[in-house]
Amino acid sequence: MKRIALTCAAALCILQSVAAQSVVHPKIGEKVSCDSLEIRLVGKKQYFHRSDTATRDENIISPKSVNVSPDGNRFYVNSLEGYKTVIFDTHTFRRLGVVEHSIDHSLDSLWTRSPQFFRFRHSYRDTEVFKGKPVEGTFSHGGRFFWVPYYRRSFDINAQDPSAIAVIDTYTMKICRMFETGVLPKMIRCSPDGKWIAVSHWGENTVGLINVEGLDPASWTYRKLIEIEHKLVLNLSTSVPVDRDVNSGFCLRGTAFTPDSRYLFVGCMGGGGGIAVIDMASKQYLGRLTGMMSNLRHILISGDSMYCSINGAGYVLKAPMSGILEAVSQLKGPGSTVPYREWTSCKVGSGARTIEMSVDGRYIFVACNYSSQLWVVDARTMKAVTKIAVDSFPVGLDVSLDGKNVFVTSQARPHIGGGNAVNIYEVTYK
Repeated sequence: MKRIALTCAAALCILQSVAAQSVVHPKIGEKVSCDSLEIRLVGKKQYFHRSDTATRDENIISPKSVNVSPDGNRFYVNSLEGYKTVIFDTHTFRRLGVVEHSIDHSLDSLWTRSPQFFRFRHSYRDTEVFKGKPVEGTFSHGGRFFWVPYYRRSFDINAQDPSAIAVIDTYTMKICRMFETGVLPKMIRCSPDGKWIAVSHWGENTVGLINVEGLDPASWTYRKLIEIEHKLVLNLSTSVPVDRDVNSGFCLRGTAFTPDSRYLFVGCMGGGGGIAVIDMASKQYLGRLTGMMSNLRHILISGDSMYCSINGAGYVLKAPMSGILEAVSQLKGPGSTVPYREWTSCKVGSGARTIEMSVDGRYIFVACNYSSQLWVVDARTMKAVTKIAVDSFPVGLDVSLDGKNVFVTSQARPHIGGGNAVNIYEVTYK
């Protein structure tokens, strides 16, 4: 496989092409068809065309991610710039509730303090009163709880101090627990055995591990903050914004457990790239797997294979887990790297972000941000089978439990537009 590394010049070309691209807003009813499946846009939740009352939802403001509940009955949309988690029925697409991430002292009793792991380096008037920007999400305890990390607390303009995680009780649709967490958290995952929540901190090269055994949220606690090589020490301005999407070390992103919960893999979008590996038995960082394309964004483990999305260049990669685990066995600890190059690649639209499998494991759905498209890849042959337009610029994605619908979130881009939409696609398998 030809390895592609994004240089600064290549990255600049991509950004320029995004800036020059016109915003896309496909109409409901648009469809594409190939030999194996048909995809049709059947619904939207949007706040860019406010006169369209049939699809308008004022809560959908630059939505970052979407998660379908384990029972398949709801999908949860994290509205990043709206400071809300919006809950919909997967069958009727009707809105069921809204959780506002406006945190104040009325929630003081819900906090789990972890001062040994998270300390504020800068002075703020009140660190427990803020709005949280919800990024990603994960379910625990069979879907009873939904975990939402905040990109940052609203007063921390450069995301350089501890952020927070809200735990939503899906029965009451209310926040039932609050956790401190590291700088600029992004991905969060629950281990398959249900014992651990892992959250990767984009802004400081660390991964937090929370033990969640038992049904009582008050009993859950941080057990470890694992450094990926070295923890960043930040001393940025508290009044002048800077770009925190760059110069953030390894820019930890995609996070996935092995099915037996033995290993945790964390993608490195920046730094030296690769995949950081954590041994969950010892709670130790083992080193990084390298050798794949740079700018790795999302990691998915399905069946006996690992899949990754390559953001800038727009690829989906596949490798056998047997080979991945063999490479892991050769890691020697922090500072060690092992190259693994037995990847099969498939070219998709540029800006490949979230990837998810179809229910039967046959297809991979890909949200392609820069090209404003939803791509479909045959997981067996690693060939693209079709693509369809999405409201610019797609980033989050999930598949309904029955496999009939794909939900895609689109974020707005400053000075360009787009976003503020959730596209709902119906998939018919032939």
